[in-house]
Amino acid sequence: MKSIILNRLTDIQSQNEFSGSVLVKKDNGVLTEVSYGYANRSEQIENSSFTRYGIASGCKLFTSIAICQLVEDGKLTFETKLADCLKFSFPNFDKDITIHHLLTHTAGIPDYFDEEVMDDFEELWVKNPMYHIRTLENFLPLFQNQPMKAKVNERFHYNNAGYILLGLIVEQVSQLQFAEYIEENIFKKAGMINSGYFEFDSLPKNTALGYIDYPNGTWKTNIYSLPVKGGSDGGAFVTVNDMALFWDSLVNNQLLSEEYTYMILNPYVQTNKKNSFYGYGLWIEKNDDEIYKYHIMGYDPGVSFHSAYYPKNSIKSVICSNKSEGAYDMMKGIEDEI
Repeated sequence: MKSIILNRLTDIQSQNEFSGSVLVKKDNGVLTEVSYGYANRSEQIENSSFTRYGIASGCKLFTSIAICQLVEDGKLTFETKLADCLKFSFPNFDKDITIHHLLTHTAGIPDYFDEEVMDDFEELWVKNPMYHIRTLENFLPLFQNQPMKAKVNERFHYNNAGYILLGLIVEQVSQLQFAEYIEENIFKKAGMINSGYFEFDSLPKNTALGYIDYPNGTWKTNIYSLPVKGGSDGGAFVTVNDMALFWDSLVNNQLLSEEYTYMILNPYVQTNKKNSFYGYGLWIEKNDDEIYKYHIMGYDPGVSFHSAYYPKNSIKSVICSNKSEGAYDMMKGIEDEI
């Protein structure tokens, strides 16, 4: 199977010029580990398994685990209302919004980047320069005074702002900066020694620059396309091996008790696709009534990311790319072979 998967990925890469790293593991055995392209094109530094990649919305799962840890510790409940656990003002938000609603994208609140009406993430930073966005509070003016988009629990609507609020709740309850909490209570516990929430203007070594390619062959990096520092809705940097360690820690109840791990992995709400559901911070796909995979993904300018755990055969896949597209094709290629 190793050579079959690798050959398939090489074929896909030759077609879409995928840039990034791929890791596929079954239990503790490596089925495929391969990298393509450059972490730094100007200096021609190649991507490798040690390269740190931005994963955009892929890290919403970290935020949901942090919330579940605080619930497990008795500091919150899933039915705690937003109005009762944050000091900030949201004059137009429904008073019945709970943490559960925020976790499952059913709160109905406005989003600062609404993927139903906006295509270009860069549009956000014309009036709100990205170099001012370094803390979770910096995101609030982008949405806190807007009207509700839908009624509470009316429908699933993928929402980045909801996860900013969850991160602020983590900060207020734990009395730690969000990134500090995640690094201490998730990354360290999982052995993710190369992962973190880094700032674009002080990136550590082995961090890939994100690239935005144009049809005429020119390109630019994404340093002016994203907030300086990512937040609780997206923006962590990981290696493919760290993500594999993360899945191991999650499904083996090392980050949460078995009871609360089950809550993370429970399909609470159907998404906008058939056989697709959302748990707490991750997507769940079913074949008939059987869960086929748990997965996370993230897309930003210069970032594409997919990672999944397939419970039936204990396979984990991680696809990190420092281009805006490409990770999905690689994931589908892997799934066709496993």
